[in-house]
Amino acid sequence: MMKKIIGKFFKKSSSNKDKDSNKNKDGEHFNGFSSVKSDFGMNVNNSYNSVGKSSSVMRSGGFYGLNPCSYSHGNADLMNLKKFGSKMGTKVGPVGRLDSDSLPRFGEVPSSEKVGLFIKKLNLCCVVLDFNDPMKDLKEKDIKKQTLVELVEFVTIANLRFDEVIMQEVFKMVSANLFRTLPVSCQDMKRLPVNIYDMEEDEPIVDPSWPHLQIVYEFLLRLLSSSEMDPKVAKRYIDHSFALRLLELFDSEDKREREYLKNILHRIYVKFVMHRPFIRKAIDNILYQFIFETEKHNGIAELLEILGSIINGFDFPLKEEHKLFLVHVLIPLHKPKCLSMYHQQLSHCIMQFLEKDFKLVDTVIRGLLKYWPITNSVKEVMFLGELEAALEATHNTEFQRFMVPLFHQIARCVNSSHFQVAERALLLWNNDHVRNLIIQNRLVIMPIILPYLERNSHIHWYQSVHNLTFKVKKMFFDADKEFYEECMVRVQEDEFKAAVAREKQAFTWKQLEDLAMSKAAREDAVNVSRIASSPVTAASTI
Repeated sequence: MMKKIIGKFFKKSSSNKDKDSNKNKDGEHFNGFSSVKSDFGMNVNNSYNSVGKSSSVMRSGGFYGLNPCSYSHGNADLMNLKKFGSKMGTKVGPVGRLDSDSLPRFGEVPSSEKVGLFIKKLNLCCVVLDFNDPMKDLKEKDIKKQTLVELVEFVTIANLRFDEVIMQEVFKMVSANLFRTLPVSCQDMKRLPVNIYDMEEDEPIVDPSWPHLQIVYEFLLRLLSSSEMDPKVAKRYIDHSFALRLLELFDSEDKREREYLKNILHRIYVKFVMHRPFIRKAIDNILYQFIFETEKHNGIAELLEILGSIINGFDFPLKEEHKLFLVHVLIPLHKPKCLSMYHQQLSHCIMQFLEKDFKLVDTVIRGLLKYWPITNSVKEVMFLGELEAALEATHNTEFQRFMVPLFHQIARCVNSSHFQVAERALLLWNNDHVRNLIIQNRLVIMPIILPYLERNSHIHWYQSVHNLTFKVKKMFFDADKEFYEECMVRVQEDEFKAAVAREKQAFTWKQLEDLAMSKAAREDAVNVSRIASSPVTAASTI
């Protein structure tokens, strides 16, 4: 029966498309992701193939091949089963166990009764079970899981208009299941010092109730993707409080949950234009707290992915609010130790700004120089990569504004004893656009960089760095032979002066050491004579 229903509605569900507004009053043109996908790569804009083709398998074996008996989370609330059971007319056993035949399947009732059955099943799924013991209440967990799968099937294939009553019950069920306290260790570990708890290396803590939570997330994602959901009706339930509670869940250590949250929040941002400024502000606050207080949060990468799509929709010229976001949030995000966890997404956001307004490159480059790492070579390599990407979007007039402090920093990287940093700095000359900018401004850059290149060719320990150094020197020589030779003469003169200064300094230190030693010897002699002539010493020698 279920297969017949799925076949009947398959074409209808596959033709649903979003018809959202693309522009809001803030001057933001927002198209969103072309295709929002769930954690397992299923396109939620298409029909519900996985459930539709094998609903009987999932009813018996779980959702997306997961074992229903290997999780635990939440607080026991089985007494509510009796309350909901009496309200819905379901059969409830003496210890809160539901009869598997308490509610029929959607295919077993006429169309006129499906809405009422849908609400009853939503009420049933409001009960939060105790997953701390994986072997406890297995029957209730299985019944709830089967019911959740049926709800996902129904909301995907049914041509149901979600009115006020239905939306109230939907968000009652979603809130009861999703909005919870994250596992205790997620919060406690964040209070530990950085050298004890490392988000990059420590094993993530997986919520054992995930197999149930996943189906609820899938249900909410498909509801938001449905063309039958009217944002004017849903906005009473998807309000500022709902958005804030979703954002709190981004700190979950389970990447699968964060992926669902990212797609869901993105859908909310697309459909509910009135919430866009509030969502941006709330994300800003999370990032502020991460940068300046905790430096610990699991969902920074996902939040930046959302921001990347939002920034892509900004209109030109950029508003002052958006430029301040770049200066006060995105650039300081380079400071935390765990930059590698979200650097790719952060770099994408910054490049989105530069594509909107190339004149912001001076702000970005100077911001990178401000937060340039001193002792972290891994971060230095990331900074150099981001620097190259920013320079590719730079015009010569903008480049001249920051090239002097920039190449003083690049020169220091060229002389780095860490071979990866030195290599990455020298590889900037392999980029055609960057090399052209350097050659055009060689009269300023060559005197800065050549002394460091010359030092590399003499004292650097890594052969690959030697080879790249000679290659860069040859590029300068080929670009302007006369000026190169003039600079090299200056370099040799400076080296000679530096050598003389070192010798003079060494001679001065030698004189000071000799003076100190002679003074110490004289003081020792005086002390001995004083001791020998003292009354106590004389008495002791008799």
